[in-house]
Amino acid sequence: MVPHLTLEERRAALVKAAEARKFRAGIREQLKNKEIALLDILERAKSEERLAKMKVISLLEALPKVGKIKAAKFMEKAKIASSRRIKGLGEHQLAALIKEFSE
Repeated sequence: MVPHLTLEERRAALVKAAEARKFRAGIREQLKNKEIALLDILERAKSEERLAKMKVISLLEALPKVGKIKAAKFMEKAKIASSRRIKGLGEHQLAALIKEFSE
């Protein structure tokens, strides 16, 4: 059931969501420019909710030399659903991700 929010609560939620999207976009840009490592992001996601809610496919597509096709093939091979978020990765999926993409 969807909670009923006041107008102010709804505005606050929209602002919070926009900030989270902007934050994740910045992380993807840093990853693309090799300013941050995949392992760092995965470690930070354990304590940062904004990162934990990032979709795995978006994270992979932001990696240098990884596009939509390579990311999708890995997701299929590792049995990771396209809608999976970082916080939802299992132990084996996380290990496969690190093995495949960490430098």
